[in-house]
Amino acid sequence: MQISSVRNPVAELREIGIADTADVHYQLTPEVLVTQTLSRQQGILADNGALAVNTGEFTGRSPKDKFIVKDELTATTVNWNDFNQPLAPAVFDNLYAKITQYFAGKEVWMRDCYACAHPEYRTNIRVITETPWANLFAYNMFLRPAEEELEFQDPEWTVIQAPGCLADGAADGVRQHNFSVVNFTKKVILIGGSAYTGEIKKGIFTILNYQLPHFKNVLSMHCSANQGKDGDTAIFFGLSGTGKTTLSADPERKLIGDDEHGWNAHSVFNFEGGCYAKTIDLSEAKEPQIYQAIREGALLENIGFVPGTRQVNYADRAITENTRVSYPLHYIDNAMEPSIGGIPKHIFFLTCDAYGVLPPISRLTPEQAMYQFISGYTARVAGTETGITEPKSTFSACFGAPFLPLHPAKYAQMLGDKMRENQVSVWLVNTGWTGGAYGAGQRIQLSYTRAMICAALKGELDRLAYMEHAIFGFAVPEMCPGVPADILDPRNTWVDKAAYDRQAKDLAKQFTDNFKKYASQTPAEILAAAPKML
Repeated sequence: MQISSVRNPVAELREIGIADTADVHYQLTPEVLVTQTLSRQQGILADNGALAVNTGEFTGRSPKDKFIVKDELTATTVNWNDFNQPLAPAVFDNLYAKITQYFAGKEVWMRDCYACAHPEYRTNIRVITETPWANLFAYNMFLRPAEEELEFQDPEWTVIQAPGCLADGAADGVRQHNFSVVNFTKKVILIGGSAYTGEIKKGIFTILNYQLPHFKNVLSMHCSANQGKDGDTAIFFGLSGTGKTTLSADPERKLIGDDEHGWNAHSVFNFEGGCYAKTIDLSEAKEPQIYQAIREGALLENIGFVPGTRQVNYADRAITENTRVSYPLHYIDNAMEPSIGGIPKHIFFLTCDAYGVLPPISRLTPEQAMYQFISGYTARVAGTETGITEPKSTFSACFGAPFLPLHPAKYAQMLGDKMRENQVSVWLVNTGWTGGAYGAGQRIQLSYTRAMICAALKGELDRLAYMEHAIFGFAVPEMCPGVPADILDPRNTWVDKAAYDRQAKDLAKQFTDNFKKYASQTPAEILAAAPKML
């Protein structure tokens, strides 16, 4: 039994109902966790030194099986919808008893860590897992307290993850055998029936998206962030697979973080201590920083190998499109430490337009920016959710609806206030298709997207001529350094211009139809930024 000199994890587990365990492993090093995973035949060591595991039945999040306990605290504050499904306190209590009793006679891995790099908002977390590699994920992804801090760090939130603990569906008050439940009153997250580690990460993101805006007046954001040599911060909003991690990993800029951030009166700060990057079709040429971060201590999920070797085949989709790697933030050479940057000068909304309609880059007015933020248009990219095998258009408010417990208007109002106060430049970047819709056109080249973002950051797009998109009204640059001029106007990339016009009108209608549910709470000047229905 491995017990820290400053804590008694066995006793502390007993206090929360986990007793009679076979062994308790507390605060182990990555090296030991890797060794334990290999000795239990739960993973393979790739030739680059990373640990490779298979997450089993679930290779993505399961939004239909995520619940929030509805009680006195949350009844009128949570925006109840398909993503924030209510669960009765009694049902939670039953699941809590089931998952804690499940650990009897089993090994337990326990880790104390925290979220929020800004010390004022530090949120201490205890992660309890059934496998050593899930505990390695927690080590990689959350912030790591110094050893001398552990004696005084009591957890504010507890995450209990047990993939082998299966619910009895309706009898247990849930949809099926897997479940992810957030209890804001008891500050507990339960994850059962799924070994997909992203459920741990997004569970903590969900609680921060409630606590920080609601209690601390801090805007929580589903975005990546980096900072230039002159201290200029840029943030990149976007759903999974739209390019947040890839585009924020820039050798010319320091990485603040790749997915989750807070914006207070004076700074932008990372919630996490690591990165969780998609690896499908990864190459050193296209994404050198991510490629080089996959080494000892990194955790690869659901990847394939070149037959007969331990060489990772990043093109292998046999298990899932949603192949992933987690690694500590400091594995990126130019990561900021601590991961806190200044007020943003540029905001990029990343959208993966499966219809090939939107320009590769557009400059937005403040009103257009608010309309686009509330709309959150993108395509759900293959593999990031169970059952999604090819891109499908979706509207996800604030580019993160599955993780937002409060009403989208709250986040939108906070972002709008910050954009006006700080005179931020806002850009819409399409990382999706050009020359036609998905299946007919082609994906916009990553090198072109990087060049456009670089030009915007350097101010090179400020001095150029712009044209107005006929339907969406965006300002589209007529040229951009390092990018063929003929791709900037998406209509030019389609052979059949009439087909483009029809597709653009159809997408515009999708925008306006989607926005109807927000219209009553939206100011007239933002409503006026809707696409024109010609």
